[in-house]
Amino acid sequence: MTSNLGIDSPAPSINVQDWLRCDPLSNFQLGKIYILEFLSTTCSGCGPALSHLAQLQEKYSDIGVEVIGVAANEEAATADEALAQVDAWASKWLPNTNIRIAFDYSGEMAKHWLLASLTFHVPQAFVVDRDGCIAFVGPPDSLEDVLVKVIDGSWRASAEAKNAEKERIAKGEIDAAKNALYGRIWAATKIEDWKTALSAIEEGVNLFPDDISWRQSHVGTLMGEMRDMEAGWIALGQFARTAIERNSEEWLLTAMHQLFYPYDYSGLLAERLSMGKELSERILRLYPQQGSRLRFYSYQTIAFYYHESGDNDRAVDLIEQALTFVHEESLPDVKKQELKAQLLSALAEYKGEQV
Repeated sequence: MTSNLGIDSPAPSINVQDWLRCDPLSNFQLGKIYILEFLSTTCSGCGPALSHLAQLQEKYSDIGVEVIGVAANEEAATADEALAQVDAWASKWLPNTNIRIAFDYSGEMAKHWLLASLTFHVPQAFVVDRDGCIAFVGPPDSLEDVLVKVIDGSWRASAEAKNAEKERIAKGEIDAAKNALYGRIWAATKIEDWKTALSAIEEGVNLFPDDISWRQSHVGTLMGEMRDMEAGWIALGQFARTAIERNSEEWLLTAMHQLFYPYDYSGLLAERLSMGKELSERILRLYPQQGSRLRFYSYQTIAFYYHESGDNDRAVDLIEQALTFVHEESLPDVKKQELKAQLLSALAEYKGEQV
């Protein structure tokens, strides 16, 4: 999939069903600069982003800058329900600002703007320049400095703009490839066609070797869904070796979690404990380089391994250290008490006491 919409492309038309808060806009007026923010009412960052863009409109309105919110990803049973959601959302985030909100339930705006530019997430901003062509595509929080350069006419021809566009398209192509695989996996999972799902997941492992989620799905599908413990154990071993080579605590811990996930390892007890020992020792060698939050999670996971292997004294020691790390961590009191409760429960279990 390639990007058909980017810098210097003529802006697509605004084809929507309804407008909220201001008069409809049928065409982009030459000589004005428009900032379109694509949004969703379920997106936590969309409201703050549009509020900030409203401030930019107020700052530059005298030189023809106008902001438009575009609700093109709203999910509801009917268009009327979706429109009501957007209306309530706009009243919350823009109570005193007259920003046009374009509402499209047909999917046309998403198709011709978002998908055409390889954009798969909101909030997303598009700047339409004075000549009706796209000047910028990207996250709204990048616009403060960019807009000044769009206004003075220096942005589109700059090396900065070309490099940003090149990076955006490269990321979009990766996202498009991932989304295509996700679609195949979702369709296969829906009908429990695990062989087809596994094939797509294995493509993901090969195409995106730095994305840990594909490795997790690979092991989980083999062991959890297909009950193929032989192939699953081989996949987990490959995952563990990669984690060791990377010397990454995230990868090591994730491999540990899968090693002690409630799969049926009854025929692999010795191999499982051997792998757990190597992973645990690797993580413990890493911990001085990490902050207390990572050490808390690391020690909690490793303690479970030592408990499983019969070394309860070591498990108890690690949980007691983890409690110290939680105490040192700057966390909301409720969260801190929740974490302490988990650790104290594990501590009692490992000591053979009443929880």
